Parts: sequence; structure tokens; C-alpha cells
Amino acid sequence: MHHLGSAFGPDITFLGVPRLNLDDPPADADVIILGAPFDGGTSHRPGARFGPAAIRQACYLPHNGARRSLALGVDPLTELKVYDAGDVPCYSGDIEQSIRTVEGAVRMTAGLGAIPVVLGGDHTIALPDMRAVARHHGFGRISMLHFDAHADTGEVEDGPLYGHGKPMRQLIESGAVRGDRFLQMGLRGYWPGPETLRWMADQGMRSYEMSEITARGFDTCLTEAFATAMDDCDGVYLSVDVDVVDPGQAPGTGTPEPGGLTSRQLLDAVRRAAYELPVVGVEVVEVAPPYDHADITAYLGNRIVLEALSGIARRRRDAREGTTWDPAVPLLRRDGLGGGR
Repeated sequence: MHHLGSAFGPDITFLGVPRLNLDDPPADADVIILGAPFDGGTSHRPGARFGPAAIRQACYLPHNGARRSLALGVDPLTELKVYDAGDVPCYSGDIEQSIRTVEGAVRMTAGLGAIPVVLGGDHTIALPDMRAVARHHGFGRISMLHFDAHADTGEVEDGPLYGHGKPMRQLIESGAVRGDRFLQMGLRGYWPGPETLRWMADQGMRSYEMSEITARGFDTCLTEAFATAMDDCDGVYLSVDVDVVDPGQAPGTGTPEPGGLTSRQLLDAVRRAAYELPVVGVEVVEVAPPYDHADITAYLGNRIVLEALSGIARRRRDAREGTTWDPAVPLLRRDGLGGGR
């Protein structure tokens, strides 16, 4: 695969991390960022093809490759070897070729022993992303933690073969992910219908609808989901669709659904998942900048990536040093900094 650049916008890397050529990759990569600028699978509003470029640029801090998390006390861009391989060539008019190309790039990344972090693009890319990771780690050995307003389990017989409303069904039917190790967070709205819900139940899927999250508490639901995700599985893949967040806080997306999580809830959940679970892949999808008047959603997408990387970095540090992160400890008392009450 030749050197990849940016499909749309300036050819910059995620927050200034080093560029990586997949044909000649370094041996020390912990994380490799890939862009998948594809939105040919959308059912409503296109525009997510511009997501990767927007996510890479959305930060007010200097692009010097350094970001220290106040919450976790780590700088993931220096504690991890993070590289950006650029955008995978995607053509919205050729969905099958785009899927093959994305899957090949993600599989190459996983094969290097690095964690792929894929910037979408619409949620169609979950099929090649997760399938590539599963091919590396073993079909059925990786669970899925899926944050989304929509189940994305539409019937493949209904309309086009591929699309952003179908990848989760295809992943389960292919055997890449076990249905009973597929955890969904934040579902709401008026889809899917009874037949699709029946199919989901038959697969053993666990879907936490917003009414349940509100009634039981998000932390309780996450704890339960994490336990299921690690039952007879070797790792967890995080799939984050920004429309899981209420469109008042994430307007730049193709299929907005009112009544979602706050951005704060999502960032806390992603951080916690990346810290508590052995994450083997991450994707952030459905950031569609054309519908966002102030880059609100692009900034959120950028911070989702940083929270995931920070959680991974702190997990590795604590495993190495025998320490434990406690979010209840005041900021100025963390890591021996002193002060605080």
C-alpha cells in the first residue's frame, strides 16, 4: 500500500504525530491512526467523508505532538508511539472496493501489533474495521462495545447490500463477533422494528436503550457491559458513533436523534473503557462537519480519540508500575503532585 495522505483538506497528521508509511512501518508503533473518508453508505445526510480531516485539525492547542490528560495524568502522544498513516483511498461510488481497501489497511495495522484507530467516515466502515481486527485476533475472540443512537442491525435484504445501518448484523452473521458479546450503549428513537429487535434478541445481543441508562445509571450499565465483554473474550473493540450524543452537543452528524448522552458522559465512558478493558481497536464515525456551525462535533471526535489513547496509556503505565488510577482523587494530589483537599 503506497504512502497515504489526506483525501480532503490539508495533509496533516492527528495533532502532529509522526507520519507512517504502511509499506515501511516502524517496529515500535503502539497505535496507528487511519482515516476512512467514506460516506457512500449513508441513509440520510452525507458529509462524513470530511470527518477524518476535521477530527485531525480540531484542537486549539499547538500541534506539537503533546497532550497531557488532566484526568489521567498521562500524555498519550508521548507515552505511546502514535503514528498517523493518512487516509485510506475511499470512493463513495464504489462501496465494495472501499470496504476491501479499508479492511486491508486495518489488517496491516493490526498485523504490526499496533492498535488501529480509524477516523470515519460513516458507520459502514465498522464492517471492514472490526472484521480486520477479528481476522488478526480470531473470529469470536473480540467483543464489541458500540456507542450509538442506532442499532445498525438492518436486514441485508432490505435495500443495498452494504450501508451504515447494517454492519453490526453483518459482523455477527459472519462470525467475526459473537452476538452475545455485542454490547450497545445509547440506543433510542423509533428504529428498528419488531422483526429486527427479535433477530437481535435471538443473537444474544445486549442493547442498553437510553431509558434504561437513565433509570439504572450509566455507570451501572457500563460495569455490567464490561463484565460481559470480557467473559471468554481476549479483547474489546470500541465503536463510537457521535450520534450517540444528543444533537444539541453534536449537531454535525448525518442522522441526529434527540435525547442522547451528553458529551461529558461519552468522554467519561470512553476513558473508562480504554482504562479498564484491553482495547484492541477504536473507531470514531459519523462526524459530518457540513452540519456543524462551530466545529463542535469535530472537537468532540478529536477528544474521543484522545480519551481512548489516554486510557490505554494509563492502563499500560499502571500495569507496569503497579499503580491504580482513581478518578475521585483530586487533581493536585494525583501522581504525587501534592496540594488539594
